[in-house]
Amino acid sequence: MNFLQPLADGVNLAVKLQPRASKNEIDGPLGNELKIKVTAPPVDAAANQALVDLLAEKLDCARGAVRIVRGQTSRHKTVRITGLDAQTILRRLLPGYEAENHSNG
Repeated sequence: MNFLQPLADGVNLAVKLQPRASKNEIDGPLGNELKIKVTAPPVDAAANQALVDLLAEKLDCARGAVRIVRGQTSRHKTVRITGLDAQTILRRLLPGYEAENHSNG
């Protein structure tokens, strides 16, 4: 997955964030990023906080394990996730995606 980059201390996740969406959801891969929608507006870091909260909920991990490391004021972000490996992250964020694409690779 181009949007997941395993590191020694965790995984970097490349995200394209869409604020002011109708609901909070993981939309799916979009090029080299994972498109994520949040209902929060891009004001006073509300969308960033919504992104962290959504990822922590979907990954079933502490909010402290999810941190935006690049793109604080951009729609294009890099999120560092610690304590989980890339396969676990993929399985929790996109259930069924790995199985669908495993036969293609």
